[in-house]
Formats: sequence, structure tokens, C-alpha cells
Amino acid sequence: MEKNNNYWLRQVPGIPDDCFHRGKVPMTKEEVRVITLAKGKLFPEAIVYDIGAGTGSLSIEAALLAYQGQVWAIERKPEAVELIKKNRDFFQVNNLHILAQEAPAGLADLPEADVIFVGGSGGHLGEILELCLLKLKPQGRIVVNAITHETLQKTLDFSQVQDLAYEVVTVAVTKMEKVGDYHMWKGLNPVQIITLTRK
Repeated sequence: MEKNNNYWLRQVPGIPDDCFHRGKVPMTKEEVRVITLAKGKLFPEAIVYDIGAGTGSLSIEAALLAYQGQVWAIERKPEAVELIKKNRDFFQVNNLHILAQEAPAGLADLPEADVIFVGGSGGHLGEILELCLLKLKPQGRIVVNAITHETLQKTLDFSQVQDLAYEVVTVAVTKMEKVGDYHMWKGLNPVQIITLTRK
């Protein structure tokens, strides 16, 4: 698809994956992104963190939904940071800020958040979740996307220690692809979406 910044003018999430500049950086796929955003329950004035932002696809959609709020994309990899900048400029989202650091560094200086997405932790998930809980507003939500059992288990252990309410949804997307004269199903890696809230 030819990239055109006027392409996505809709007021619902679900920007097609091929609208984003991607490179070789991992990206939250469209269907997983839609459910993740829904679990965040964003609103126009929301303050949002996207930790381990990758290409910034989730950050971009969050910024479009929280158009009167502010979104911070936290990402440590230089290649990914450049892609976030490209996607931010392409979609013309002026309320998206980039923090080029490895979380949890830098989080303490950000304003309190309504919604915090965690897509990558660089091995610091426990520290990140602890600081996120301190930065989260009373009615806020933390949404963790896990592709490994270890990330899921660490998040659930954290919820028990902190006496948080949690919800876990597994998203397993299968897409049809044309192979020669036939159509076949290709499955994407399952993702566990864990939502944490205070009781």
C-alpha cells in the first residue's frame, strides 16, 4: 500500500500494518493492537505511556485516540526510535513524545498516567511494573502484552503481591494468505494481554 498520511482519518483503532514504517523492528500487529487499546479504555484527555514502543504503532493509535492528552513512547533501541519519529511525522501526531531511554529510567520524570502499556521490558519487568504502579493515577490501568510464559507469570505474581485486580486474554490471530492458486491460513504468535487495575 502506498503510504499517504491522509489515509487514516477514521475515529476507530485498527490502522493496517502496512501503513507504518517498520524496518526490522518488532511491531504490535493490527488485531492485537485493537484489543490492547480497548483494554486500556483510552479517552481524549488521557496521559499514556507506551513502554517498549518498537515502531510506535501502538503509540500512534493511542495519540490519535487521546488527541487532547499526551502520549510518551519509551524505547531504548536507536533504530526503533528513528522509526517512531518517522511514524509520528507521517501520521502528524503532535501529542506523541519520544523518550529514548531504557525503562524504568526516565519514567519518574513523567506526569502521572491514566494508561500504561508495556510491550517490552528488556529484562526489567519487575522494576518497570513497580514504578508504573507509583506513577499510575488511582483509576488508571496497566496493560501488559506478553509473548512468553515468563512475562505472563511475572505480571501475575506482581498483581498478587500488590493486591491488584487482573484480567488475562489470549489473542491468537490467523490470517488467510494466497499461495499460488490456493488460499491458506497463517497463524501469528499468540499474545497474552494482561490488564491490571487497583481493587
